[in-house]
Amino acid sequence: MGGEKSYFSLTLDTLRILAGWAADCAERALPLFERHAPTDLRPRAAIEGIRAFAGGERRTAQLRTLALAALAAAREVNDPAAAAAARAAGFAASSAYTHPLADVGQTKHILGPAAYAALAVELAGGGDAAIGEAEVRRAVECIPAEARAILLQMPARSPGKTRLDQLMVQLDAGIRSRFVPLGGYNYLTN
Repeated sequence: MGGEKSYFSLTLDTLRILAGWAADCAERALPLFERHAPTDLRPRAAIEGIRAFAGGERRTAQLRTLALAALAAAREVNDPAAAAAARAAGFAASSAYTHPLADVGQTKHILGPAAYAALAVELAGGGDAAIGEAEVRRAVECIPAEARAILLQMPARSPGKTRLDQLMVQLDAGIRSRFVPLGGYNYLTN
C-alpha cells in the first residue's frame, strides 16, 4: 500500500484557470526584476507564454523553455528581490505542467508563483514580513475556486526552515481553509 501514487482528474480548462491566476501573481512582482535587469526579457516572456496558454493556446514544450529561461534569469540577477520575481515568473509558466498527482511536490506548481512574488515584494520592502504576508492574503483572496480545488487534492505543505517555506505554508493554509489570516485574526473569504 505504501508508495502507491494517487491521481485525480484535472482538465486543461482547469489548468488554464490556474495559469491565469499564477500569471497574475507573478506579474505583480515583475517590475522588481525589470528594474534590475531592464534588458532581460525572459521573466516577462514566461508570463506572456503562460497567459497565452491561459487564453486558450496549446500547451507546448515552449512553455517549459520559457519557465527554465526565467529561472536562469533569477540565477543571473544580482538582487534577491529581483531573483524571487524571476522565479515567480518561471513557476507561473510551469503551472501548465501541474500533474494530477496527489503529491506535496506538485503543490509548488500551484503555490510557487504567489509565494515567490510575496517573497520578492517582502525583500524589496526591506524584509518586512507584513509586506509578504499582505501579498499572500491578496493571492488567497484572488484564487479561483477551480485552482483551489486542485490544491485540495494534494497533501498540505509542512513547515520548513526558509522564509519561502513559511510563505508557502501560509499560502497553502489560507487557500485550504478559505480563511485569510489578517494580523492574528481569520476572516472568511467568499
